[in-house]
Amino acid sequence: MKKLFALFLALIMALSLVACGGGDTATEETTDDTAAEETTDDAAAASDVEIAVVLKTLSSEYWSYVKAGCDAAAADLGVKVTVVGPGAESEIEQQVAMIEQQIGAGCDAIIVAPNDAGAASGALASSIGVIPVLSVDTNVGIEGQTSFVGTSNVDAAKQGGLWAAEQAGEGAKAVIIYGQEGDNTSNMRREGYEAACAEAGIEVLEALSGQNTTDGATKTMEDLLNAYPDQIDIVLCHNDDTAIGAMNACKSAGVEDMIIVGFDGNQSAVDLILAGEMVKATVAQQPYQMGYQAVEAALKAINGETVDEVINAPVEVVTAENGQEYLDSLAAMKG
Repeated sequence: MKKLFALFLALIMALSLVACGGGDTATEETTDDTAAEETTDDAAAASDVEIAVVLKTLSSEYWSYVKAGCDAAAADLGVKVTVVGPGAESEIEQQVAMIEQQIGAGCDAIIVAPNDAGAASGALASSIGVIPVLSVDTNVGIEGQTSFVGTSNVDAAKQGGLWAAEQAGEGAKAVIIYGQEGDNTSNMRREGYEAACAEAGIEVLEALSGQNTTDGATKTMEDLLNAYPDQIDIVLCHNDDTAIGAMNACKSAGVEDMIIVGFDGNQSAVDLILAGEMVKATVAQQPYQMGYQAVEAALKAINGETVDEVINAPVEVVTAENGQEYLDSLAAMKG
């Protein structure tokens, strides 16, 4: 009987040990499964991030480079980025509607290149403090904004203006064709051009809007040529489309000797520079990098990381001397 009882106790202890061992194994398996689930959840969370980008337009070469940078960042960082823009930079109400639409769709951050800073601020006001709000290329300037990624337009335009003044020489006269009325970027570039002319002793005959378009600038340049026949040596332009419009007007009027400076560094302008046309230089921004850096900064802000209030993008004056090297860099951007 004692032997039977002893055997019974031994059996119970053995079963207890097996049960304990089985319990440990089950715990380890559960821990591994939990870790796998957490990893999967993290990956899903990253892919669920949605960043909205509302540019000034998508119908120009320059903004296509910004979009390309945004798209590249989306692919590299594993987030969803939606890039939209109105049909033209003059379409302020359309851009405001796009901002409101993207916010209403529930984006996790929004990046805007405003056509009108005041109008954009009104559309973005409700998002300040709720989601990260960033500006790219042109500063919205709204209080509480997360970051501005772009160029110092005043300093950049001044570089282009000083280059033109050096080429034209003492006593030269200039006109300025600026962009959309009321646009902050246009105002800053005009300020930079005027500062360069004042420093170099160049008289500015007049400054008029070219509406940010080739056709608009052509008409504006025609008016300037009629108002100041045989007096204009330099044309300082808001962007490369404007510079091409000014060149077209000069050609139609039979003007062959003019120093035209564009802004943005588009391939179309650099091709003209290298071909020896009247577009002699363009102030080149880094639109691809701006787009990439803006999305990168937005994701950091979403994740609670510190983001600089201003992220500066470099510029260079592209001329016949460095134009081919610059075109090679553009080709690399396009992949």
